[in-house]
Amino acid sequence: MHFEDPDIATVFNAYPPDVQEGLLRLRALVFEVAAETPEIGSLKEVLRWGQPSYVTPDKKAATTLRLGPHKAARFALFAHCQSRVIADYAARYPGWDRIDGNRAVLFERADEIEPFRLRSLIKDALTYHLV
Repeated sequence: MHFEDPDIATVFNAYPPDVQEGLLRLRALVFEVAAETPEIGSLKEVLRWGQPSYVTPDKKAATTLRLGPHKAARFALFAHCQSRVIADYAARYPGWDRIDGNRAVLFERADEIEPFRLRSLIKDALTYHLV
Protein backbone atom coordinates (compact mmCIF):
# COMPACT_ATOMS: atom_id res chain seq x y z
CA MET A 1 0.00 0.00 0.00
CA HIS A 2 1.20 3.47 -0.85
CA PHE A 3 0.93 6.26 1.72
CA GLU A 4 1.52 9.89 0.76
CA ASP A 5 2.10 10.82 4.40
CA PRO A 6 4.70 8.73 6.26
CA ASP A 7 3.00 9.56 9.56
CA ILE A 8 -0.12 7.72 8.35
CA ALA A 9 1.99 4.71 7.38
CA THR A 10 3.47 4.76 10.90
CA VAL A 11 -0.01 4.72 12.43
CA PHE A 12 -1.10 1.74 10.30
CA ASN A 13 2.13 -0.12 11.02
CA ALA A 14 1.63 0.31 14.78
CA TYR A 15 -1.63 -1.69 14.79
CA PRO A 16 -1.57 -5.43 15.52
CA PRO A 17 -1.53 -7.47 12.27
CA ASP A 18 -5.22 -8.51 12.46
CA VAL A 19 -6.37 -4.94 13.08
CA GLN A 20 -4.05 -3.62 10.39
CA GLU A 21 -5.48 -6.12 7.89
CA GLY A 22 -9.04 -4.97 8.54
CA LEU A 23 -8.19 -1.28 8.50
CA LEU A 24 -6.26 -1.64 5.24
CA ARG A 25 -9.28 -3.37 3.66
CA LEU A 26 -11.51 -0.50 4.78
CA ARG A 27 -8.95 2.04 3.52
CA ALA A 28 -8.86 0.36 0.11
CA LEU A 29 -12.65 0.42 -0.03
CA VAL A 30 -12.71 4.17 0.76
CA PHE A 31 -10.26 4.87 -2.06
CA GLU A 32 -12.19 2.63 -4.49
CA VAL A 33 -15.49 4.38 -3.76
CA ALA A 34 -13.82 7.79 -4.04
CA ALA A 35 -12.37 6.86 -7.45
CA GLU A 36 -15.87 5.88 -8.63
CA THR A 37 -17.37 9.16 -7.36
CA PRO A 38 -15.78 12.01 -9.36
CA GLU A 39 -18.25 14.61 -8.10
CA ILE A 40 -16.45 14.67 -4.73
CA GLY A 41 -13.18 15.97 -6.17
CA SER A 42 -9.98 14.68 -4.64
CA LEU A 43 -9.79 12.46 -1.58
CA LYS A 44 -7.16 13.28 1.01
CA GLU A 45 -5.93 10.97 3.76
CA VAL A 46 -5.08 12.91 6.93
CA LEU A 47 -4.65 12.20 10.62
CA ARG A 48 -7.49 13.30 12.90
CA TRP A 49 -7.47 12.34 16.57
CA GLY A 50 -4.42 10.23 15.69
CA GLN A 51 -6.43 8.10 13.25
CA PRO A 52 -6.37 7.84 9.45
CA SER A 53 -9.20 10.04 8.19
CA TYR A 54 -10.64 10.80 4.77
CA VAL A 55 -11.75 14.23 3.59
CA THR A 56 -12.56 15.94 0.28
CA PRO A 57 -10.68 19.25 0.51
CA ASP A 58 -11.46 20.55 -3.01
CA LYS A 59 -15.24 20.27 -2.97
CA LYS A 60 -15.80 19.79 0.79
CA ALA A 61 -18.34 17.15 -0.21
CA ALA A 62 -17.65 14.65 2.57
CA THR A 63 -18.31 14.29 6.22
CA THR A 64 -15.08 12.87 7.60
CA LEU A 65 -14.60 9.10 7.77
CA ARG A 66 -12.03 7.70 10.21
CA LEU A 67 -10.48 4.27 10.76
CA GLY A 68 -9.15 2.93 14.01
CA PRO A 69 -9.53 0.80 17.10
CA HIS A 70 -12.69 0.99 19.19
CA LYS A 71 -13.24 0.27 22.88
CA ALA A 72 -16.00 -2.28 22.09
CA ALA A 73 -14.36 -3.92 19.04
CA ARG A 74 -10.98 -4.63 17.45
CA PHE A 75 -11.49 -1.85 14.90
CA ALA A 76 -14.15 0.41 13.40
CA LEU A 77 -15.18 2.63 10.54
CA PHE A 78 -16.22 5.94 12.11
CA ALA A 79 -18.39 8.72 10.68
CA HIS A 80 -19.03 12.10 12.26
CA CYS A 81 -21.51 11.44 15.07
CA GLN A 82 -23.62 14.48 14.21
CA SER A 83 -24.15 13.27 10.65
CA ARG A 84 -26.88 10.84 9.50
CA VAL A 85 -24.40 8.48 7.83
CA ILE A 86 -24.35 5.66 10.40
CA ALA A 87 -28.06 5.96 11.26
CA ASP A 88 -29.04 5.85 7.57
CA TYR A 89 -26.77 2.84 7.04
CA ALA A 90 -28.22 0.99 10.05
CA ALA A 91 -31.76 1.70 8.81
CA ARG A 92 -30.91 0.49 5.29
CA TYR A 93 -29.32 -2.74 6.56
CA PRO A 94 -30.97 -3.44 9.93
CA GLY A 95 -29.32 -6.13 12.01
CA TRP A 96 -26.48 -6.81 9.59
CA ASP A 97 -23.63 -5.13 11.48
CA ARG A 98 -22.63 -4.11 14.98
CA ILE A 99 -23.23 -0.39 15.23
CA ASP A 100 -22.13 2.09 17.88
CA GLY A 101 -24.97 4.63 17.87
CA ASN A 102 -24.41 7.34 15.25
CA ARG A 103 -20.67 6.87 15.52
CA ALA A 104 -19.28 3.69 13.97
CA VAL A 105 -19.58 0.25 12.39
CA LEU A 106 -17.67 -2.23 14.54
CA PHE A 107 -15.53 -5.19 13.48
CA GLU A 108 -13.65 -8.01 15.19
CA ARG A 109 -12.09 -9.51 12.05
CA ALA A 110 -11.28 -8.42 8.52
CA ASP A 111 -13.59 -11.10 7.09
CA GLU A 112 -16.58 -9.27 8.62
CA ILE A 113 -16.09 -6.44 6.13
CA GLU A 114 -18.85 -6.75 3.54
CA PRO A 115 -17.98 -4.47 0.60
CA PHE A 116 -21.43 -4.16 -0.96
CA ARG A 117 -23.09 -2.70 2.14
CA LEU A 118 -20.10 -0.65 3.25
CA ARG A 119 -19.74 0.95 -0.19
CA SER A 120 -23.14 2.57 0.35
CA LEU A 121 -22.07 3.96 3.73
CA ILE A 122 -18.79 5.26 2.33
CA LYS A 123 -20.48 6.88 -0.67
CA ASP A 124 -23.05 8.51 1.63
CA ALA A 125 -20.23 9.96 3.73
CA LEU A 126 -18.17 11.13 0.74
CA THR A 127 -21.16 12.88 -0.85
CA TYR A 128 -22.78 14.03 2.41
CA HIS A 129 -22.67 17.77 1.66
CA LEU A 130 -23.68 17.35 -1.99
CA VAL A 131 -27.15 16.00 -1.23
